[in-house]
Amino acid sequence: MKLVLSLFLLLLLVWGIQMQDLMLPTIDILKELGKVKAMEERLKQVEDEMRQLQSKNKASKVAFSASLLDTKGPTNIGPFNTGMTLIFKHVFTNIGEAYNPTTGIFTAPLKGVYVFRVFSKAVGSPAQAVTAGLFKNGEHVFSTHAHQTGGFYSTSNGVSLQLEKGDSIWVKLYAATWIFDNGEHHHSSFSGHLLFPL
Repeated sequence: MKLVLSLFLLLLLVWGIQMQDLMLPTIDILKELGKVKAMEERLKQVEDEMRQLQSKNKASKVAFSASLLDTKGPTNIGPFNTGMTLIFKHVFTNIGEAYNPTTGIFTAPLKGVYVFRVFSKAVGSPAQAVTAGLFKNGEHVFSTHAHQTGGFYSTSNGVSLQLEKGDSIWVKLYAATWIFDNGEHHHSSFSGHLLFPL
């Protein structure tokens, strides 16, 4: 009887330990702290990525539009003996400050694909045409050209260009040609914007 009672108590004791293990599971504190640390590191990584995206988004807002004259009244510019960079002084918008209205030069603030448009107006003359060219880092990209002997006429052109950060774009009036603008109506203009960054 003592033997049966001893076996019964031993079974109760073993069963009690197993119940205790089930009711109070052991926790590996170091393992759990490791998980928390990994989550903190991932959260910091996500926050850094968000800051980079916000900074990139802010930097990728680039657009400008300007016309030749910042004063009222009609004016012909040219003809000149040599080609001359046109300075579009009346700035409608210059988001990103990439266009310089003092020099007439747009400087790409980041690598990307940009769109540019040039609109040129002139007074008809037997002797002069309107011919303006868009240049990238000194290389000719396209021209606007038209000629007629009387009345007003206009021409335009546009292009999408892949630019590196720091590339320069400007419009040059060719030698022996002229261009017209009126500071009230803004007939001749230069515009561009970032289509998407690369």
